[in-house]
Amino acid sequence: QVQLVESGGGLVQTGGSLRLSCAASGRTSSSYAMGWSRQAPGKEREFVAAISRSGDHTYYTDSVKGRFTISRDNAKNTVYLQMNSLRPEDTAVYYCGARDARFNVYWLGRKTVDYDYWGQGTQVTASS
Repeated sequence: QVQLVESGGGLVQTGGSLRLSCAASGRTSSSYAMGWSRQAPGKEREFVAAISRSGDHTYYTDSVKGRFTISRDNAKNTVYLQMNSLRPEDTAVYYCGARDARFNVYWLGRKTVDYDYWGQGTQVTASS
């Protein structure tokens, strides 16, 4: 099992940047594919980005392509989400997820339900 703790959220002006971090503890995080999802008030949870165990494969939902970058540092058991050119519609609680992928270094999931473990979330607010 793995425990996930997100950090780095906050209030930023439209067009600004934030970097979210997700620290994993428990079983070695390098065995897991990782992802980020978000949920805005009154809206369904939306899957945002994913990265394979190897870090070679990534996925982004269309609305964040070219603005967000997911990365990982397996030595630090940490996954990052660099968010640039933030918009008011990016305002949400952002969650980090993990899925055991020890048998497939290139696998990544593209939906929230693909991941078994989730953190408590961190609030991101982009305000004009």
